[in-house]
Amino acid sequence: CIENLVCSADETPEPITTTITGNIPSWIKGNFLRNGPGKFEIGRSSFNHWFDGMALMHQFHIEDGKVTYMSRFLNSDCYKENLEHNRIMVSEFGTIAMPDPCKNFFQRFLSRFELDNANVSFVQYKGDYYVSTETNFMHKIDPQTLETKEKVDWSKFVAVNGATAHPHVDPDGTTYNMGNSYTLKGAFYNIIMVPSKKVNPNDTLEGATVVCSIPSEDKSKPSYYHSFAMSENYVLFIEQPIKMDLLKIVTSKLRGKGINEGVYWDPKRNTVFHVINKHTGKLSLIKYYAKPLSTFHQINCYEENGFLIMDMCCSDDGQAINNYLIQNLKKSGNALDEVYNTMCRVFPRRFVLPLNMDSQTPCGQNLNTRLNSTATAIKTDKDKVFCTHEDLHGEDLHEYGGLEFPHINYSMCNSRPYRYFYGCGFRHLVGDSLIKMDLQGKQIKVWKHAGMYPSEPIFVSSPGAVEEDDGVILSVVITPNQPKYLARCSSCL
Repeated sequence: CIENLVCSADETPEPITTTITGNIPSWIKGNFLRNGPGKFEIGRSSFNHWFDGMALMHQFHIEDGKVTYMSRFLNSDCYKENLEHNRIMVSEFGTIAMPDPCKNFFQRFLSRFELDNANVSFVQYKGDYYVSTETNFMHKIDPQTLETKEKVDWSKFVAVNGATAHPHVDPDGTTYNMGNSYTLKGAFYNIIMVPSKKVNPNDTLEGATVVCSIPSEDKSKPSYYHSFAMSENYVLFIEQPIKMDLLKIVTSKLRGKGINEGVYWDPKRNTVFHVINKHTGKLSLIKYYAKPLSTFHQINCYEENGFLIMDMCCSDDGQAINNYLIQNLKKSGNALDEVYNTMCRVFPRRFVLPLNMDSQTPCGQNLNTRLNSTATAIKTDKDKVFCTHEDLHGEDLHEYGGLEFPHINYSMCNSRPYRYFYGCGFRHLVGDSLIKMDLQGKQIKVWKHAGMYPSEPIFVSSPGAVEEDDGVILSVVITPNQPKYLARCSSCL
């Protein structure tokens, strides 16, 4: 039973001292910041989906082998409005707010509240910390106190209707992200560039520009995406067959349905990989296709000898979003097992995309000439390549339920060839193990304890590290057996 994992938590606004078991390396110094849903009930009303909970920010301050902990709820407009009325006033992804009895039918339909419950992750732009979700709005946060600062609207700087909570950063600090726009010509996927430095001390997203706009293959039903891949010179956008029915979404309030009712899996459509030169903004005329798959997180992406190598965690089914209803997470025994068994497992895979193609490139043969690679890329038309993947794992990963929430030594290896990545194993609806994958031989090391559920692993390099895996993994581990958080520091498993 994992019901206690989705219970509302109290905030801890003043730092408290924690109990340390074992030893924390003395060189680790700083704030380990986490963000996620932490309040699932407002008064007598409850949220329906895990993604809906009010954002609760966590800080583990690590210094001299000691750790203090504090947490605060994000002081968003949604949070304040809900608390003021002691009920859910603002609809979220899977929850429709009860109508305001003081408004007539048309006032209810036309009323608009800005969704700013930024409960996904911490991100950085120009050296400042923000919490983000996938709407227009982020909140600047003081990382020392977790105090909520100003609210920032992406659409004030670039013509987008939201942005992901998983940007990528170049070595010089230039940050890239993606967000959708909706026009009379249909939906577009936009690549956004945010400069690394401020012009004025109070800058937020000033100077942000759209590098490239990619038209959706289905104008009224664009694909949902949670993140994207980036190499040294290219952005790789994955247009997957998790679709968003815009008509259903914009009329969800009128129909008394959550936004999630408009998100669906369309297995009749292939996956499309779009390659964009991030320096020129040019979209490749070549489209790379793969069978229907779903992905939330990429592992790494890099260029090598005329190929774009893209590694990601993906599955052959895209219906998992709707499995994370609160009613499912509160089940136990056989009922909980039944929910888990309906889910398609997520595994790490590699795709190899040939970059140097022209009219003389032959059709019908595998263009992937990399040694010891089982991925294929076959030209089927002058501007089409169909790709199949290589598994980045052995059979033993099935024992741990696959792998999600991947992380690498980002500062050393992002956009470069690499050897190791880390993630969570999923023998449950939530991650229940930490896994280190060695791509040389596809060997794994696993940390696992019954009844303990770790968060996404974060790699922290040792000072002066030369080896890629010289460092530690940080992860927040929770358990339904006690109302406490555990920050685990592991020497790379």
